[in-house]
Amino acid sequence: MSSAQGPGAEEGLLIALCYEVNGSCYKTLHPFGVQLAIYLTCALGTLITVLGNLLVIIVVSHFKVLHTPTNFLLLSLALADLLLGLTVLPFSTIRSVDSCWYFGDDFCRLHTFLDTLFCLTSIFHLCFISIDRHCAICDPLLYPTKFTVRVACMYIGVGWAVPMVYTSVFLYTKAIAEGLGHFLQDKPCVGSCQLLFNKLWGWLNFPVFFFPCFVMIVLYVKIFTVANKQARLISNMKKGFESQLHVGASKSERKAAKTLGVAVGIYLLCWLPFTIDTMVDSLLDFITPPVLFDILIWFAYFNSACNPLIYVFSYHWFRKAMKLVLTHGIFCSRTSKVDLYQ
Repeated sequence: MSSAQGPGAEEGLLIALCYEVNGSCYKTLHPFGVQLAIYLTCALGTLITVLGNLLVIIVVSHFKVLHTPTNFLLLSLALADLLLGLTVLPFSTIRSVDSCWYFGDDFCRLHTFLDTLFCLTSIFHLCFISIDRHCAICDPLLYPTKFTVRVACMYIGVGWAVPMVYTSVFLYTKAIAEGLGHFLQDKPCVGSCQLLFNKLWGWLNFPVFFFPCFVMIVLYVKIFTVANKQARLISNMKKGFESQLHVGASKSERKAAKTLGVAVGIYLLCWLPFTIDTMVDSLLDFITPPVLFDILIWFAYFNSACNPLIYVFSYHWFRKAMKLVLTHGIFCSRTSKVDLYQ
């Protein structure tokens, strides 16, 4: 970001500065209608993110039939998205509207830490979910013994711990900044909060996001190949009681794999433009216009609102559970034992 300095310019641009000090960032002055539209869009996205993921957490926690390894991963993923909506998006909304950060350097660092932590945690969880689906489709006989609740909890621990350590090292370790200072941007203007968007971060950010995405793509290609092969074999089987049971189970697994494949596809669609821009921008001395940067990052943020919507449109059991929660509440003990798959 450039600072608002220059002979004869400061007096004329005073109302367009974040702070009335030398080196202040420019403040974006939108017409009232545009400002209101941005606030409403961001507020709607934040509301859907919070309420949708909160509903997923309540549903999976309340109904005992949903206490499976896969759903525990979905629960942890929803928790990351919920925390993003509660702790990150409200402050990002204000920054996007005014192009200013009013909450101080310490909270800027914490905000960036939480932002990166929750986003990386989401992609790790989606990667682990794709591993789960790969085991369920490609090795169905051994799946119940290979992917247990204990294994899911281990994945959840790794999915939170690795992003936390990774982000902490680059945000709270001075040795990194001192040893690699030649990679970093010049001191930003007063009122900005873009700590991590520098050349070093741009190059490190891309493989951290891309490698799990690559793993997911490879696994889902194999999943759909095997699922289609199984479907052809099943269609050639003779009709009978046992084969009908097999067909039902296979359709259920393929449905779950397809739904989670859609979730991964939407994640890539939302996050790859921002990730690629971060890397390319670092090569071109940060020429991305602030408006475009905000559009890309909010496009990525809105991915956290998409997963609950995917479940609503894809899973009958989720719609049934949601109806029970909304009509009977979460304190009705008899609903917790309802078989949602009937």
